[in-house]
Amino acid sequence: MHVGCQRGPTSPSMLQYFKRNGVNHICGHPPKPGERGYWSVEDLQKTRDVCEEHGVSLDIVALPFLSSSHIDREKRGAIMLGQSPERDRDIEHIQKMIANCAAVGIPAVKYNMSLLGVLRTERTPGRGGSTYSTWKAAEAVADPPLTRAGKVSDDVIWERITYFLERIIPVCEEYKIRAACHPHDPGTPPGGFQGLNRVLGTVDGLKKFVTINESDYHGLNLCLGSTAEMLQDPAGEIVDVIHHFGERKKIFNIHFRNIRGKRGDFQEVYPDEGDMDMLALMQALRDVGYEYMVMPDHVPKHPEDPGGHQGFAFSYGYIQGLLQAVKAS
Repeated sequence: MHVGCQRGPTSPSMLQYFKRNGVNHICGHPPKPGERGYWSVEDLQKTRDVCEEHGVSLDIVALPFLSSSHIDREKRGAIMLGQSPERDRDIEHIQKMIANCAAVGIPAVKYNMSLLGVLRTERTPGRGGSTYSTWKAAEAVADPPLTRAGKVSDDVIWERITYFLERIIPVCEEYKIRAACHPHDPGTPPGGFQGLNRVLGTVDGLKKFVTINESDYHGLNLCLGSTAEMLQDPAGEIVDVIHHFGERKKIFNIHFRNIRGKRGDFQEVYPDEGDMDMLALMQALRDVGYEYMVMPDHVPKHPEDPGGHQGFAFSYGYIQGLLQAVKAS
């Protein structure tokens, strides 16, 4: 295990920032693919080259679409909307990017399968004048009542996910590229939200997901924050979740963040002040043989830290300290 980060852009100044803070492995962001619609080998090689020039390993890349954005703001939403022939074009572009990653030695990609994006209510006060990203389902207003996807049943969403996986995972196997999917953030309240339930917003949903088109190259970008947000008792349940997926070798990347609260009512706080025992989580990752990046995500905000550099630097150091502690124990 090693500390990592997914912040962009993948530029010389950002890579220097990573190195100053002890981050030697990252999820990178190649240039936007433009009219071609997918990254070329040259695009990916340039990104890998600039990382190597700064002594940083490019361990994974975030696909240029299938992000965590809301479907009403997503320009390339055909895969999750089930709109052919556009989704078949987008799937073909992802297949090409997987092959191109293999050509330049990038071993993994990460993505989301989301229609609702990251749902939050108003931010709440935190320590030192910071504010915390917050979700209170009882106060959330579905505005508009439906997304452009309309009402979509769970079965239809699963059909769209399966359609994608059946065409992508065999290509990942062919080129030996791991594909890491992020959970939905957060799970929807009873009755859904904007006409939708989030099938990857429960642990049972994630368990079902990793069994579709079973493969060593099909797994999770397991966000411990998002997973905790699915649970009624995060502190008591999260270690078992890590063991379930980790023992099956389904964890390809870790977002390491803490929350205060539970499903439907939580704040995203600094890693040292939430409800979960982060040392116990790191020990669980060690015990299941997890061997990839452990990266911060969604740090609190402060007006004197508009770029989040302070919040992330604190998190890198915290993660590094825990890594050293579990490796020494």
